Amino acid sequence: MAALHEEPAEVAAAQPDPEAGTPPPPPAVPPAAAAAAAASAAAPATAAEGEAAGAGGDAAPPKPAAPGPAASPAALDRQTLVAVLQFLRRSNLRESEEILRREARLLGDDLGAAALSPASAGLLGGSGSDADSGEALLGRGTSAAAVAIGGSVATVATSSPGVAAVAAVPPGKVGGAVVVEDQPDVSAVLSAYNQQGDPTLYEEYYSGLKHFIECSLDCHRAELSQLFYPLFVHMYLELVYNQHESEAKSFFERFHGDQECYYQDDLRVLSSLTKKEHMKGNETMLDFRTSKFVLRISRDSYQLLKRHLQEKQNNQIWNIVQEHLYIDIFDGMPRSKQQIDAMVGSLAGEAKREANKAKVFFGLLKEPEFDVPLDDEDEEGENEEGKPKKKKPKKDNVGSKSKKQDPNAPPQNRIPLPELKDSDKLDKVMNMKEAARRVRLGPECLPSICFYTFLNAYQGLTAVDITDDSSMIVGGFADSTVRVWSVTPKKLRSVKTAADLSLIDKESDDVLERIMDEKTASELKILYGHSGPVYGTSFSPDRNYLLSCSEDGTVRLWSLQTFTCLVGYKGHNYPVWDTQFSPYGYYFVSGGHDRVARLWATDHYQPLRIFAGHLADVTCTRFHPNSNYIATGSADRTIRLWDVLNGNCVRIFTGHKGPIHSLAFSPNGRFLATGATDGRVLLWDIGHGLMVGELKGHTDTIYALRFSRDGEILASGSMDNTVRLWDAVKAFEDLETDDFTTATGHINLPENSQDLLLGTYMTKSTPVVHLHFTRRNLLLAAGAYSSQ
Repeated sequence: MAALHEEPAEVAAAQPDPEAGTPPPPPAVPPAAAAAAAASAAAPATAAEGEAAGAGGDAAPPKPAAPGPAASPAALDRQTLVAVLQFLRRSNLRESEEILRREARLLGDDLGAAALSPASAGLLGGSGSDADSGEALLGRGTSAAAVAIGGSVATVATSSPGVAAVAAVPPGKVGGAVVVEDQPDVSAVLSAYNQQGDPTLYEEYYSGLKHFIECSLDCHRAELSQLFYPLFVHMYLELVYNQHESEAKSFFERFHGDQECYYQDDLRVLSSLTKKEHMKGNETMLDFRTSKFVLRISRDSYQLLKRHLQEKQNNQIWNIVQEHLYIDIFDGMPRSKQQIDAMVGSLAGEAKREANKAKVFFGLLKEPEFDVPLDDEDEEGENEEGKPKKKKPKKDNVGSKSKKQDPNAPPQNRIPLPELKDSDKLDKVMNMKEAARRVRLGPECLPSICFYTFLNAYQGLTAVDITDDSSMIVGGFADSTVRVWSVTPKKLRSVKTAADLSLIDKESDDVLERIMDEKTASELKILYGHSGPVYGTSFSPDRNYLLSCSEDGTVRLWSLQTFTCLVGYKGHNYPVWDTQFSPYGYYFVSGGHDRVARLWATDHYQPLRIFAGHLADVTCTRFHPNSNYIATGSADRTIRLWDVLNGNCVRIFTGHKGPIHSLAFSPNGRFLATGATDGRVLLWDIGHGLMVGELKGHTDTIYALRFSRDGEILASGSMDNTVRLWDAVKAFEDLETDDFTTATGHINLPENSQDLLLGTYMTKSTPVVHLHFTRRNLLLAAGAYSSQ
């Protein structure tokens, strides 16, 4: 095994949980990877036997070792191993002790004669009784189906007769105590990319594993092939870090062509890192070094891999597996190549299954009940006999929806929502009356599409939004302006000046009309304030306010009564890519280049929640229809669902092969559709945390997704200048959401994109950047004409 350097390794302080809604720390030097205590001097098998146990406890901080002559790396490895064996003996864990000693080829006499060294004593938790140290290291239980590998000090315990388990302690922590940097013995054990293996053998190690995997049975080959990419990246970085530049270049040129096509963008970044200095401060490299790449593998395939690495004594590869990968083991049949390909592709591999097990209240909140007055004029029409008969049951349906409580809905007061004003109630009544006239869409009744083309948009159209009642449309432009148009005959009016308002009779019935200035009414209003391109816009549900976000790092709130800026929200330090109002108003979300999404309230100048966890830019955001959750899409090729109440990440969806640019929740709140640069629309079941559909057809980035008002049709708009309509009802029927599928991720996506595609509508030369269904299910689309 390669000797470890004794130079002090940089150990980062413990970092907050990235999914707990706290701001992320500035990019720091990642924690030095901790060598597995049980495997430091022995064959790799002991580091990951069985299931992972939760590490924790309250052991006292280790006392600094007394200064003394520097020990050799081999001696340190032996001291560590002996310390672990003595601990197991004192804890009466004879079986685990026997396994470890046999694997390490250490005789019982050696163990009996050895004394616990200061380094080993510090490593095992310092002060405290034997029982306390044991509890601190071993935690209080073992998880059911995952093996945590790498980046942790591991000790072997026994959870049941004949089963060995591993207790993992987070990097930089030992038994709840932070490892102090000035301990030379511990820093010699902890190292990142500093193994100094023989650089000339890296190609041999990798090609040997590649040959083994390619010659294994078909059922195992697909699963084990997932190792190629993360091992390739870390072996290359290890060579670069240790300044073996020529070997690194040779290694990259020989094996980079073997990687999956969807990693090409990452490999392009990797190829530019040819010196150790290049790695410092590079965000992509920090991601690879600090976050573990997650692989989901069946137990049979994992045992096959472990046996191979043991037989070949391939410690270099095993060290990387331990320190930089998280292998999520499940019991059952291995997954097929198709099942694996559907789920992989993100920057950090697949999501851990535990990440998608939290309960999500995806149901809709109970709507307040209103008496919807029947308008006699509405009932007179072309079809005098048929029309009222069709409409009456629809009105009953609208009323009945508000009376039933959805069993999957969150408690009504789970998060505070604004009270409805009289104007809101009036708008809801109008909405219900519109819904009564709504066209029922389906395969036999497709919507009409009205396309708004922005001509001569030399300023560069970057964002579009349309009000819920389809009366106004807004465009954000690269010249930093926000332009609002009226798309009805009614012109945009602003409130009169203070001098003019003083002349108005405040008690008159039509005071709201009188305060509006007819002289300045126009079809277009231009809003100035941003100092960079405007990348996101969003109307409030009541149409009184407008949000815009920009490259200047701010989100601005504009009044649509005065067409002036009310507030500039400053929290992001870098460009803000998207912003979105809650369906109930008051709250809004923003996401940007700083990799976090922020939840705001219009009357607070500081964010209420910071959702941190993405490994790259947050490119798009969307509120769940019940406003209790927020979905974010990222350039790390994952989608996350966050709980507004506590800031926790409750779902992580992987499967896209490019940055995510569009999100849409189904009207019933149960499903999520996502679109990305890979030209695919993926459908997700939020309750079970599963991918349930894949819609192929677009040939370019999908920037717009929208469900029809009743959820029967899904519309997608792309940079390929097309709008496509999909049968959402058929896509979501007969879903496989049994316990086995949920537990293992054995999803079987039918190849039925062509069956679900209801229509493709091309523009002349206009990329589609926004879609909107009116209250009567007319589809509105928008984009800027491109002469290229």
